[in-house]
Amino acid sequence: MSAALESVLEATMGSLFRSEEMTLCQLFLQSEAAYACVSELGELGLVQFRDLNPDVNAFQRKFVNEVRRCDEMERKLRYLEKEIKKDGIPMLDTGENPEAPQPREMIDLEATFEKLENELREVNQNAEALKRNFLELTELKHILRKTQVFFDEAEHGSVVSQMADPSREEEQVTLLGEEGLRAGGQALKLGFVAGVILRERIPAFERMLWRACRGNVFLRQAEIETPLEDPSTGDQVFKSVFIIFFQGDQLKTRVKKICEGFRATLYPCPEAPADRREMAMGVMTRIEDLNTVLGQTQDHRHRVLVAAAKNIKNWFIKVRKIKAIYHTLNLFNLDVTQKCLIAECWVPVLDIETIQQALRRGTERSGSSVPPILNRMETFEDPPTYNRTNKFTKGFQALIDAYGVASYREMNPAPYTIITFPFLFAVMFGDLGHGMLMFAFAAWMVLKEKPLAAQKTDNEIWNIFFGGRYIIFLMGLFSMYTGLIYNDVFSKSLNLFGSHWEIRNLTSKDVLDNGVLPINPTWDYVGHPYPFGMDPIWQLAENKIIFLNSYKMKISIIFGIIHMLFGVVVGLFNHLYFKRRLNIICEFIPQILFLIFLFFYMTILMFIKWIKYAAPHPINNPDVTTSSFCAPSVLITFINMVLFKSPEEKDTEGTKKNPCDPWMYGGQNGLQMLLVLVALLCIPWMLFAKPFMMMQERKKKHMQDLNTHNTENGDLDGSGAVQAQGQVQGGHKEEEEDMAEVMIHQGIHTIEYVLGSVSHTASYLRLWALSLAHAQLSEVLWNMVLRNGLTQGGGLGGIILWALFAFWATMTVAILVLMEGLSAFLHTLRLHWVEFQSKFYLGQGYSFTPFSFEILLETAQATSEAAD
Repeated sequence: MSAALESVLEATMGSLFRSEEMTLCQLFLQSEAAYACVSELGELGLVQFRDLNPDVNAFQRKFVNEVRRCDEMERKLRYLEKEIKKDGIPMLDTGENPEAPQPREMIDLEATFEKLENELREVNQNAEALKRNFLELTELKHILRKTQVFFDEAEHGSVVSQMADPSREEEQVTLLGEEGLRAGGQALKLGFVAGVILRERIPAFERMLWRACRGNVFLRQAEIETPLEDPSTGDQVFKSVFIIFFQGDQLKTRVKKICEGFRATLYPCPEAPADRREMAMGVMTRIEDLNTVLGQTQDHRHRVLVAAAKNIKNWFIKVRKIKAIYHTLNLFNLDVTQKCLIAECWVPVLDIETIQQALRRGTERSGSSVPPILNRMETFEDPPTYNRTNKFTKGFQALIDAYGVASYREMNPAPYTIITFPFLFAVMFGDLGHGMLMFAFAAWMVLKEKPLAAQKTDNEIWNIFFGGRYIIFLMGLFSMYTGLIYNDVFSKSLNLFGSHWEIRNLTSKDVLDNGVLPINPTWDYVGHPYPFGMDPIWQLAENKIIFLNSYKMKISIIFGIIHMLFGVVVGLFNHLYFKRRLNIICEFIPQILFLIFLFFYMTILMFIKWIKYAAPHPINNPDVTTSSFCAPSVLITFINMVLFKSPEEKDTEGTKKNPCDPWMYGGQNGLQMLLVLVALLCIPWMLFAKPFMMMQERKKKHMQDLNTHNTENGDLDGSGAVQAQGQVQGGHKEEEEDMAEVMIHQGIHTIEYVLGSVSHTASYLRLWALSLAHAQLSEVLWNMVLRNGLTQGGGLGGIILWALFAFWATMTVAILVLMEGLSAFLHTLRLHWVEFQSKFYLGQGYSFTPFSFEILLETAQATSEAAD
């Protein structure tokens, strides 16, 4: 029955229910067809190759030269991409996925990339040389213009220095020649140098000239208003023109060294005005010619880059595919004839036919006449775990794999997590309004899935949200459902069916004066349950928290125990599949009995209490023995049950016997004692049964082997007896060591399960705690923020309400949706990883990582974006 059920589930759920069946295959490929066959397998993405040369250095493998050629092509493409991005040219992405080129096409690609790189580097070098020449001419033009003013002042008999004494920074001194350089009305002849320097270096330059030349030089400087382009870096820099007057060769040498130290550029500047005008005219002519040549150079560079931008995406794909193929071929072995490549690979059993078809296509493309051979191999190695997923199940499978990849063919928790994860989240996050916000955000991501996925942003937070869009979608949908059950919308209630409570024995004045009143079922309850969820009147009741606490705490325990029981039952399917009869008898049966007879029985008591006992009511429930007054506490009953303690009968005023029955049903005491005894017996059952049965099986096998040996050899002689005795002693010692490990493991497992059953049950109380915290935070935010805005009237009140609503909405999204949502998500994750999966999930496998061009290209794209 269980096998049939499992087969039905596996047929409907596919490999999501249990990982794909894998097999190890040996692949024989002719050398001429190996490249094309591996290319087809890369497009298919269903084969994981093993490295058959683990001890061979990467630089000593057969196809290392081809890999190096691919690395060189990829370097050239990155250089082209950098230049294209530098010019802001959009790169055309048609979404095409070209096939891997044939090996002979590599030469054409290399020639194309080499030509483009050389052409681009030549254009860049020419442009840099032209820009450098243009910069020099521009600086010379400014020197000729700015220094004309200085020479005009010199002709009038004075040289104005802007070099101030550092001790007098505010003073500008007008100096005439040294010791009155105008002797007899005739000015002394002075030498000069002119140049350009970065503007930020001017103050230090002035101080150095002053100190090194002892004030015997005269500096004039003027700023160049427009920034100049540095041809090396392309940055815009600000510079200043300067001219330095001095006397004598010694000062001239000193001044030039200082200029060289500050990286100032010196230019020849004629002394005669006519020569300066003639030079300026020549400079302007050359600048115009340079502008023309620079424009033509930039146009040529732009045309080259635009042509490259149309194909660079496809070029990257082709080169990366070629490189991946040769990397994979380096994992293969050559046979002795050097004409055949041998590979070993893991493949899904269901896809063997598809893989063989891909190999045949590759053989036909290569023109080979020798068909490839794919043989299945027997191995004791654990195969990789492969779960097929789609865009909906991928996020849930990622949650499971984050804890640990399932062991091979182990039950996969993902299909159950699709339902239980959003549901347990919603129990903690039950609010129709907040769930609607989450649902709307996820629905937007789902509807805009293709354009959002095409953007390929490197924002890690956004990628996490987008990758889990279907998880968020279901969490929001389930939260809306539980919000309707709790009747909670932004801490308010929906009055869909009217209230089933009415206020009696109170006047309108009493209600208005009290504001919030406790609800008393004895007088206020009409008598029939609310159609769906909570009655809206509870939102106004003073004892709301007391009522909701009891309700949410009980359903948390109920959901938790059902969740854990389901985990133990899922473990049964593992035992059945792997034919572990011993585990079913010695682990599953005592585990399920222990959990049912203690904790599931406690949930049954909760339902009995809900059904049997009701609020006292003069009409609907006049019997006091079935009223809430007589209802025993489930927690106290459970504690007394475990301690084998009978409940004490209550007395009123010490004389009159209490009419309440301490038992919920007849024969409860005897049944509870039986349940506890069986549950206690399950502990030694889990602890000792498996090691004992293993010892019995080993002894039986050992006796069978010994009898077989005696039968084959007849009566043993003395030496044979000694030899057999030695073998028995050695085997016995090894068995003792193995049994010691089994005992230790079984003891740890038993203690973990017994104590975990208690702690895990208590752990599910986080469902109640976080639900209460979320509801109270929402109510506090409403009462302290938005409620104050609703009490204001008039135009000013509208403005205040607008501001308070903006603040309330921001805090709602930031705190109640994002922070509380993340908190509930993490707690739900813990409940699945620890409380649920610990009952059956080992998670000791390793992922199936096939050779897939799609995965390789996505990884390369992500790495490239991260580098940018």
